[in-house]
Amino acid sequence: MHPASRSLIGRWIYAAKLDSWPKLLVPMLFGQALGVAAAGRVSALALGLGLAFAICELLFIVFLNDWGDRRVDRIKRQMFPDDCSPKTIPDEILPASSLLTAGVIAGLAAVGVAVAAELLLARPSLGWAALGLQSMFLAYSFAPLRLNYRGGGEWLEGLGVGLALPCFHMFMQSGASVWVRELWLVPGFFLLATASAIASGLADEQSDRRGGKRTYASEYGNRAARALIERLVLAACLVWAVSMRISGVIPGPIGALAVIVILVNWRRLRAVSPDAKTNEFAAQRRYKHFLHQAQWRSAVLLSIALIGLTVLGWRG
Repeated sequence: MHPASRSLIGRWIYAAKLDSWPKLLVPMLFGQALGVAAAGRVSALALGLGLAFAICELLFIVFLNDWGDRRVDRIKRQMFPDDCSPKTIPDEILPASSLLTAGVIAGLAAVGVAVAAELLLARPSLGWAALGLQSMFLAYSFAPLRLNYRGGGEWLEGLGVGLALPCFHMFMQSGASVWVRELWLVPGFFLLATASAIASGLADEQSDRRGGKRTYASEYGNRAARALIERLVLAACLVWAVSMRISGVIPGPIGALAVIVILVNWRRLRAVSPDAKTNEFAAQRRYKHFLHQAQWRSAVLLSIALIGLTVLGWRG
């Protein structure tokens, strides 16, 4: 059934793109776990507020991104009517005005949750930090910066998803506003998030180029983008191995297991890479699947370990 033929609730669920939610839910969990380890305790209230903020922020980004990219999405549907998934606005699943309104409401709700967390958890300036996160997204897709159209959007996404979001949630959970050793784990996650951001442009290479959207793939081509992605994943593996050893936050066997998870999926990534060429959408989906497995599974493993070890009273 075409998404436009679904019920109103079904169309909104489609527009929410649930499959993409781990892109922000994993950084939320990772940051909260870093905060648990830094504080030496678990705040259930901070976890609940962090989840609420992440869901509101997800809807804010997903809806407004579709609204901001509606012209390029229409170009892609015209170029590949049978090879890409239906687009929310071009395929008339929902009106553009409805997505814009819902995105603004979700953004305001996210800021409201952050302000509530600031008051309930005594986290000074958390509301301003939430506005800063939203400003990063607006700089990504909207005027005057529109970095995803002028170049540099993937690096901004890497900073937002891989650095700013984990630090935001770590502060929400722990209140730590200065350097703590748990922050040693963030650079590796940032590299994985940046690789994921670059991979997002693979399927849109030609339509982005025609629509004037400057991503790494549209500027330098599919092969160069894949080469950079694979190097970033391998670099993240090395950085995590070193940082876990230096920080002592994670026991050696668990850290080694996280590194193995990345390496196994890196090998799978490399194996399917020759097939993930321009407009080979099915192969590109497999390619991004293994990339996400490397990022999400390793981060979730470390997050569960950090929370579990803290509950058990382990301090490295």
